[in-house]
Amino acid sequence: MSEEMEFFLRMVSIGVGATVVLDLWVLFATRVLGISGPDWAMVGRWIGHLPRGRFRHVSMAAALPVRGERLLGWSTHYAIGIAFAGFLLAIWGLDWARQPTLLPALIVGVLTVAAPFFILQPGMGAGIAASKTPKPNAARLRSLVSHTVFGIGLYVSTLLVAMVPF
Repeated sequence: MSEEMEFFLRMVSIGVGATVVLDLWVLFATRVLGISGPDWAMVGRWIGHLPRGRFRHVSMAAALPVRGERLLGWSTHYAIGIAFAGFLLAIWGLDWARQPTLLPALIVGVLTVAAPFFILQPGMGAGIAASKTPKPNAARLRSLVSHTVFGIGLYVSTLLVAMVPF
């Protein structure tokens, strides 16, 4: 198998796995801790408005609904997880993926919090780093914890994928 194909297969597997770990965390946090998670339909609505030239909204809830927004939001969520896994592999390489260590995955996980802070939240009307939300520090902490969990998911998924012969 070519290195390009191996990279692609590992990227998809690790990205999906890490996103599943994140989703399990959100499910736990919602049901056990009473902390609500993201509404992927609103993310889909935001994505759906991008081709129409609309990047920023005052409120996503007030924006016109987009056909299939929930599916679009969930698909985007997983596609971004795969892209972040690709970023990890592009920096640390296939040798790291064959014998993973925790620190690179955690670093990437924590760095990915920049995406919601500086792209998604401002675009959806929440301001930079959730500055326009009722409790910005709580929202920031939720994002940081979630992206740290994603980083742990990157590591765990890479460990599992490393067991598969390529």
